[in-house]
Amino acid sequence: MYRDEQRSAGPGKYEDMLDLPHHVSSVHPQMALSDRAAQFAPFAALTGYGDAIRETARLTDDFVWLDEDNRGSLDGKLRVLQEHIKERPEVTVTFFRPDGRKTGGAYETVTGNLKKIDTFARKLVMADGTAVLMEYVIQMECGLFWEEE
Repeated sequence: MYRDEQRSAGPGKYEDMLDLPHHVSSVHPQMALSDRAAQFAPFAALTGYGDAIRETARLTDDFVWLDEDNRGSLDGKLRVLQEHIKERPEVTVTFFRPDGRKTGGAYETVTGNLKKIDTFARKLVMADGTAVLMEYVIQMECGLFWEEE
């Protein structure tokens, strides 16, 4: 119906406005083109939805508890390291790092000089400050272990 009303108004109704100069405000500064373009940019109606989908899709590993034999072997290695702690032996430790956001985590391996075995907090502290909880250690390698075995 609107188009019909426009047609009936005739072509000459707004002809007097066609040649007028574009209005420029003397009070408000002109908007930059980049800001003007931003007005028409798409917006995210569901803020954070994409992040939530990516987080859900991110895979984690399950922690596998060691059996008694492997746990006993690790305890023996810890005793050897405790005896040689002043030498700051180089150790490669494979451990499970729990994920802070969801169930599971990831297995990591770090190599460094062992600075301290904190029996109270149950963690290994490397010279670079890396701390590994002993309950998540699944394997340790060190040159000292070959000498002792």
